[in-house]
Amino acid sequence: MIDDAHAFSETERAGVYRAIFERRDVRAQFRPDPIPPELLARLLEAAHHAPSVGFMQPWDFLVIDSRDIRERVHQGFLRENARAAEHYCGEQGARYRRLKLEGILDSPMNLCITCDRERGGEHVLGRNSMLDTDLFSTCLAVQNLWLAARAEGIGVGWVSIVDPAELGEILGLPPSVYPLAYLCMGYVSDFLDRPELSRAGWRQRLPLSERVHGNGWQAPPAEEALTLAIDELTRHP
Repeated sequence: MIDDAHAFSETERAGVYRAIFERRDVRAQFRPDPIPPELLARLLEAAHHAPSVGFMQPWDFLVIDSRDIRERVHQGFLRENARAAEHYCGEQGARYRRLKLEGILDSPMNLCITCDRERGGEHVLGRNSMLDTDLFSTCLAVQNLWLAARAEGIGVGWVSIVDPAELGEILGLPPSVYPLAYLCMGYVSDFLDRPELSRAGWRQRLPLSERVHGNGWQAPPAEEALTLAIDELTRHP
C-alpha cells in the first residue's frame, strides 16, 4: 500500500466510511427532542462547505419549526402521494400504500435546502455547457449535511413527494429559487440496519460489479485487479 502523508488516519477513515454506509433516509423513528442550536449550526456549516461549480454556492437553508407551515406542506404531500399511488396496482400498490414516506410532522424540525438559479450572475465559470450544475452543487450540500448529521446521531429524511411550485408558494420563495430538498430532521430511536425500501422489499441495492465499466459503456475494467477488489468487497462488505 502506498504511504500517503495526506491520507487520514485509519480511525478517521473508518468514521468517514461508517457515516457513508450507515446513512439512512429516516421516516418513522424520530424522537421529539429538539436539535440544539449549536449542533444545527455545525450541520449547516458542513452543508455550506460543499463544493460548487464556479464557487457559485447556490444554496440557502430554510429552518422550519412552524407547525402551521409543516401542516400545509404535509397536506401537499398527502395530495401528491395519493396521485403517486395511482401508478401502482395489485400487490405493488398495496405495498406502496403501506410505506411510511415522510416524517414532516413527526420530526422536531424541517429544513428546506434551495437552489438560487441566478446566483453568480449570467455567466458562471464552468456552467456554460452544463446548465444544471447549480442543482448538482446544491445536491452536494444536501449530502454534506446528511453525512454530518449521521455522524452526530441525527436522522434525516428527504421528502420528494411534494409539488415544488406549491412548496415555493408556501415558503414564499422568489421565482429564481428552487426548493431542491425538503428534509425532516431530528434525533431517532434507532437507525435501520439497511435502507427501509430494501427491508420492505421494494428494491434492493444493485451489485457494484455490474455498475463499473472500463473505457466505454459495458466494457470491463482494463485492470483485472480492480474487478478482483470489487468482488472481494462484495464477498466481505
